[in-house]
Amino acid sequence: MSEMPKLRDFLELPYEELETLNRAAKAARVERVASDALREERQRYLADEKRIKAVTVCFTDLEGRLHMLDYDKRFLLASSDNLTFDGSSVRGFTEISESDLRLEVDWSAFYWLPSDYFGAGKVVVFGDVLDRDGSPFPSDFRARLRAYTDELRSARQLEAYVSAEIEGFLVAGRDAERRYHETGGFELISTGGYYHSLPQDPLRQFIDGAAEVQRAMAFDNEKDHPEVGPSQFEMNFRYAEAIIAADQMQLYKLICRQVAHKMGLTASFLPKPVTGINGNGMHTNISLARGGRNLFFDAAGQDRLSASGWEFVQKILASADDLCLVLNPSVNSYRRLDPNYEAPNEIKASAVDRSTMIRIPFGNERSARIEVRSVSPDANPYLLIYSLLRTGLDGPDAPPAEDKRPRTRILPDNIHAALRQFKRSGYVREILGEGVAGKYAGLKRDAANRCPQELGTQIKNGEIMFHHEVTNQMLWSMF
Repeated sequence: MSEMPKLRDFLELPYEELETLNRAAKAARVERVASDALREERQRYLADEKRIKAVTVCFTDLEGRLHMLDYDKRFLLASSDNLTFDGSSVRGFTEISESDLRLEVDWSAFYWLPSDYFGAGKVVVFGDVLDRDGSPFPSDFRARLRAYTDELRSARQLEAYVSAEIEGFLVAGRDAERRYHETGGFELISTGGYYHSLPQDPLRQFIDGAAEVQRAMAFDNEKDHPEVGPSQFEMNFRYAEAIIAADQMQLYKLICRQVAHKMGLTASFLPKPVTGINGNGMHTNISLARGGRNLFFDAAGQDRLSASGWEFVQKILASADDLCLVLNPSVNSYRRLDPNYEAPNEIKASAVDRSTMIRIPFGNERSARIEVRSVSPDANPYLLIYSLLRTGLDGPDAPPAEDKRPRTRILPDNIHAALRQFKRSGYVREILGEGVAGKYAGLKRDAANRCPQELGTQIKNGEIMFHHEVTNQMLWSMF
C-alpha cells in the first residue's frame, strides 16, 4: 500500500534557524528601525511565506493576564488597521454597552515559535489596545509603558533597562491550579533543593526544555537552576530595554506553562502555592542609562550606587505602601511576605540583607542596578515597570524622619490593608488615572471578597480558585 501523501505543509523551523530569525527581529527593535519599514517588511514576509496559516496577536489585561487571538493570515493582512475584539469579555476593560475595542499590531514585537511546543504554521506578535475612536486604551499598560519610555528617551535622553528573576513551581498534572478546589493541594514532582536536580529528572527536563525555547526566541539566557523550594525553578535572561523586558516576562510564563503542559505537568507562578516552604518571587532589576553610560554606577558611592541611583531607591521606598497592591496583586501574594521564609517585606534598601524590599547588588559600570525584591510573579509586568519607573524618577520624596531612630516600616501583610492604602493614595490616582485606579481596586476587591478575611496558616481554596491568572470563568460566575 502506498504511503498517504502529506496534506499540510506548515512552517516548522529548526531551533538554530528560529534563533537567527528572532535575533534579527530583536536587533531591529533595539536599533529602532522605523515602524513603517518594519510593518512593510513583516507583512511582505507573511504574504510570501505560504507555510504560515495564522498570526497570534497577544495583549495583556489590567491584571496582567496574557490574552491571545489567532487571526487568519489573509484576514490579518487585509484588516490589520481594524482588528476588533469584545472588551467586555476581559475583566477590567469595558462594559457590555461599550464593548468594542481595537488591537494595533506592534510589528517590532514579532516572534517565531518552536513548533514542537506551539504547533506549526504560526507566528506571534504583540499588540496594543485602542479605544473605539483609535486612542490608546487607558487600561492597557503595555501601550502606556511604551509611550512613557519613548518620552524618557526623547525628552531626557534616558534609556530604562530591566530584567526579572521569575520563580515558579512545577507540580503534577495538567491544569492543577484550575482543579485545586477538587484536589485541595499540589503534588510537587521533586524534593530537591537549591541548584540540585539530577540530569534528566522531570524538573531538569522541564528546565532544559523551557531554556531551549527561550534561547530560540532570543532571550539571551544567562543561567537556569532549581530554586530553594522543592520542585521550584528559575531561569534568568539578560536585561533589555523596558518594553522588550516586559514582553519577555509574559513570554517566559507562557513558555514555561506550555512546556510543562506537554509533559503532563503544570508550571505555577502563584506567589505561595504550598505552605511551609519558600514562595515565588519576581525580583525586578532596573538601571538607567544616558548616552550608553550606566547612571546608577559610582565606584565611590555607597554600595557603588550613584547619588541618582539612591534617589531613585528612596522615592520607591517613600511610595512603597501605595504601590504594594501593584507589586503584590493577589490574596495569595501576601502569604509570600512572611518573614519566616526570607520575605522581602521591610521597606528599606540594603546590599546584603535579603529581607529588605530593595537590594543593591554588587555591580560595575555595566551591571550596576537596583533589585526590587518584593514583587510577586503574578504582577502585571507593564503596570509594574511603568509604576516603578515613574515613581523612581518623579515620585514624591520621603518625609523627613521625626526621630533619630525610626522604626523599620513593614509592607502590608494582607490584601485588605494593601487595598486600603492603594485606594486612599492620591499619588496612585495621579500616575494611573482615576478611572483605571478605580477599576484595578475593584478587581482586587472582588477577588478578596471571594476569600476568607484572615489568611491563617493554610492556603484556602478561594485564593487559588479566584486568582486572576487561574482563568476558570465558570467558578467566578458560580460564586
